[in-house]
Amino acid sequence: MGSKYFCAKDNGKLNYWHTILTGFGFLASSIAWAIYDPYITKILNKLLNESAMITSWSSKLNELFPALAKFAEANGENVGTAAGGITLVPLFIGIIMTFDNIFGVIFQPAFGKLSDNTHSRFGKRRPYVIYGAPVSAILFALIPIVAIKVGSLPLTMLFVIMFVFVMSLWRAPVVALMPDLTPNELRSEGNAVINLMGGIGGALGLVAGTIVTVIYCAVTGANSKAADWDEYVTFPYVFLLGSVIMVIGMLVVLFFVKEPDSRIKLKAEQNQIADEKARREAEKKAIKEEKAKRKAEKLTKGERISLIFMLAGLFFLFCGTNAISTFFALFAAEVLHKTTAQATVMTTAFAAASAVAAIPAGYLGKKFGRKKTILGGLFIFIAAFGAYLLTQNLGIDALSGALIWVALIVGGAANMFITVNTLPLVLEIGGMDKVGTFTGYYYTATFSAQIATPIIYGIVRMFTGTYMSLFYYCPIAFILSLLCILVVKHGEAIPQDVIDKIEEENAD
Repeated sequence: MGSKYFCAKDNGKLNYWHTILTGFGFLASSIAWAIYDPYITKILNKLLNESAMITSWSSKLNELFPALAKFAEANGENVGTAAGGITLVPLFIGIIMTFDNIFGVIFQPAFGKLSDNTHSRFGKRRPYVIYGAPVSAILFALIPIVAIKVGSLPLTMLFVIMFVFVMSLWRAPVVALMPDLTPNELRSEGNAVINLMGGIGGALGLVAGTIVTVIYCAVTGANSKAADWDEYVTFPYVFLLGSVIMVIGMLVVLFFVKEPDSRIKLKAEQNQIADEKARREAEKKAIKEEKAKRKAEKLTKGERISLIFMLAGLFFLFCGTNAISTFFALFAAEVLHKTTAQATVMTTAFAAASAVAAIPAGYLGKKFGRKKTILGGLFIFIAAFGAYLLTQNLGIDALSGALIWVALIVGGAANMFITVNTLPLVLEIGGMDKVGTFTGYYYTATFSAQIATPIIYGIVRMFTGTYMSLFYYCPIAFILSLLCILVVKHGEAIPQDVIDKIEEENAD
């Protein structure tokens, strides 16, 4: 087995070292996205506020609809902006931050399928990583240089679009690399190692700003705690650090991961085409009959209702969590007066709590049921965020300063209680024969939320005038998710003894 599968040993066990090496590709991808969200939002906020075009559009909007500025002022917004009223900056930030998800929906499946049919001496998947990661790294490193040194919004947007496009070309192949190199029975174990590597990449990305700031201040003698500290001077180095690690991850995949030469298989596959065609013709009739049978096996009305509300619950859940990941750096700067590096350390607490809670979340879902565990996670989310919001509104600064950490840590754990149990619940509604279809439903709901929420919250921020509204928006999204999931009546795991009893009855 070891000679056939790179990530497996001859004795049939997982080769952890080889799997870790394979995971360097996913690590390279993860560090880029960990840096992208908090730093790109800060860059866009700076460029859009300085843009004469955006100011002009905002001014025209205020002239056409003067009531909007009055509404915003009534909600506490400072309307004495360059535009003379409300600003479109948050809306445009939200729109731009959807690009990576939109490109992912469009291009990832296409290039994942293209890699299935790729034949090269590097194999099927590695060519996309080998060529895609360096190009992504170069574009990634150039974004802050163009944005901060050149100060050009159009040129920055060009590099952002090129970066998210190239990233979408190799994300699916790099995820598919481990399953290709691992036998079926070891893939769950291998996936845990790959996700650990992705977590390491994400953690490196989140602390990259802190590392760079410490080194920069030590070398230059600057004081990061000074009132006039310009954190933007460190941004190019943060992106450069991410780019270097991306290239290192690619080099590990290139030199140490052994993917079979897919050209060798190509000739054999071509020789099998004729036989395969005849076999498929023979199976067409049986497949047609099977499809007719499955078509008749539709979901019951109750199952359809459970599925619809579960997917709606997922949509609202990801609206809340994605708003946090996208806009937290701006919230931290405006409300908490934190630098981007400090904000990413805070989000590291959220990610670390999620990782620690993963195994307990699975245990709770098995012991108490998936729905109860999901609802418990949502209740915890709402309570933690609500407590911070209450103390902030009451002006209890010392307590609210502590509760923001509680909200992030407890919220991170609650997030894992929910996410670990939602996909199995959705798949249970569909049954074993429809795993692929219902996995598609699941990701349609979550990707839709990740595309929609930056725009929706951008509009909310535009009218409320403060990023404090993030802690109103998220609990509302979680409450809507909770209300939807309360309606769900299906999706719990069937106990094994019940399955055995059904099988015995069918055998009789």
